Amino acid sequence: MSDNQELKSGREFHFTVKDFEKVRKLIYAHAGISLSDSKQELVYSRLSRRLRATGIQTFAEYLALLEADDPAEWEAFTNSLTTNLTSFFREPHHFPILAEHLRSLRGKHPITLWCSAASTGEEPYTMAMTVVDTLGKDAHQVSIIASDVDTKVLETAKAGVYPLERVSKLDPELVKRFFLRGTGAQSGFVHVRPELSELITFRQINLLHAAWPLHPPLDAIFCRNVMIYFDKQTQLSILKKFVPLLRTNGLLFAGHSESFHHADDYFKLRGKTVYELAPRVQAQRKKEEAV
Repeated sequence: MSDNQELKSGREFHFTVKDFEKVRKLIYAHAGISLSDSKQELVYSRLSRRLRATGIQTFAEYLALLEADDPAEWEAFTNSLTTNLTSFFREPHHFPILAEHLRSLRGKHPITLWCSAASTGEEPYTMAMTVVDTLGKDAHQVSIIASDVDTKVLETAKAGVYPLERVSKLDPELVKRFFLRGTGAQSGFVHVRPELSELITFRQINLLHAAWPLHPPLDAIFCRNVMIYFDKQTQLSILKKFVPLLRTNGLLFAGHSESFHHADDYFKLRGKTVYELAPRVQAQRKKEEAV
């Protein structure tokens, strides 16, 4: 198949092999996302919306705009190609482990948690519910940093407003405790209560950027169902950057389909897709603390 051959005829916009390869190259360099050949339809569908929105007539012209470093369009491009599947208490086995960790830290020092792929907010709000349930009046000891590369989903997360069906599978008592039901124009929606939102700070963070606006030490990092979009080299680079951010007893929570065996020098599996710092790293930390 030649670079200029159209991937599928009859489309609104001409979309070639060369166009798709350029999209792959750009999103990998900018956000570390590795797109397989099977994502051609997804790329066409999502970026076609950007062509319509900008009035641009061809993919070649649109990609030239990106290569000219248009910052607003780079943001829209990245937002278009990121996947934001999430829900409250997704992978529920993690939250009792987080609760146990919080109890072990109670009263020792201010506790900082990082949700590195906050999406529309369900995950950091679930973390906040776990904090309040576990620590009660001491919940103020905890701060949660919730970040994402996608600015659009962060706006939803900050608002904390969700359709009723998003909480329909939760325990009704939990919904009553942590959400306010909308009335009037907001009927059919719920709003997270201030006791949750007050614990969370939302920030845009691109995991591929050299510097992250974070201050160690962190007590736990949630990086769930993110690494599946990166190749092994990119994964390892990010995992290595997590190490100096975590306390010696800090935890890293991964997604159910993610495995970090290639990072054995840095992290050790504790169980149920929860990792702790590798023994070698912990030993070095203790040696440094003893000096």
